[in-house]
Amino acid sequence: MPGGRLTHQDRQLIAEGLAEGLTYTEIAARLGRPISTVTREVGRNGGAGGYRADLAQRATQGRARRSRAAAGRELGEPAGPAGAGRDLGAVRELEEQFTEVMVGSGLPRMTARVLTSLYLTDSGSMTAAELAGRLEVSPASISKAIGELEQQQLVRRERDPRRRRDRYIIDATAWFRAWMSSARQNAVLADFAGRGAAILGATTPAGARLQDMSGFLDTVGRAMIEAAEQWRNDYLASRPPTE
Repeated sequence: MPGGRLTHQDRQLIAEGLAEGLTYTEIAARLGRPISTVTREVGRNGGAGGYRADLAQRATQGRARRSRAAAGRELGEPAGPAGAGRDLGAVRELEEQFTEVMVGSGLPRMTARVLTSLYLTDSGSMTAAELAGRLEVSPASISKAIGELEQQQLVRRERDPRRRRDRYIIDATAWFRAWMSSARQNAVLADFAGRGAAILGATTPAGARLQDMSGFLDTVGRAMIEAAEQWRNDYLASRPPTE
């Protein structure tokens, strides 16, 4: 991100730009920042009508302190000296950006935050209680997010017999499973559209539309499956042999 994290002066310029009635694009150009940086900053700190530079600065500092504390203890795992040598500010920035990328891909924000937490935890495994504590949200919020991630096969659960609770796990094959699930759904849609085209008549405008939909989804779906299976074969071949 150009220029690193926002400074107090940057936030003052954002507040001034909003007061002048500038668009987010104009404010971003004034700061030399991506427009996404400005929209995130304003959105999480009161919106265009309630943004205040001083309040935004204090809120950001508070979030950073909580993040450093959470990273320092890395719930469920021993924390190494100084976060195992990591720049905790950079880790926090990575966490925010990862979440925004996942939101941009279509995940609800809480679901994206849970997925991000699992990916950026060295173990790749946390309980619902650990996730709730790390993200400072209710167990119900975690349960809903986990349900969405399991539906997309992005996480799997294992029973921890020692603690009598489930652990939610992200592993190397998570995206393979999610990709194959999406490919199967594409195949269902392609078949449905093909049958719809036959009912409407492929020579009619509506029938031709469905036929085009079926052809696209069928072609792309098969390519998705072939690419994913190729990745899996390469991945398995690269793993050390098990005893």
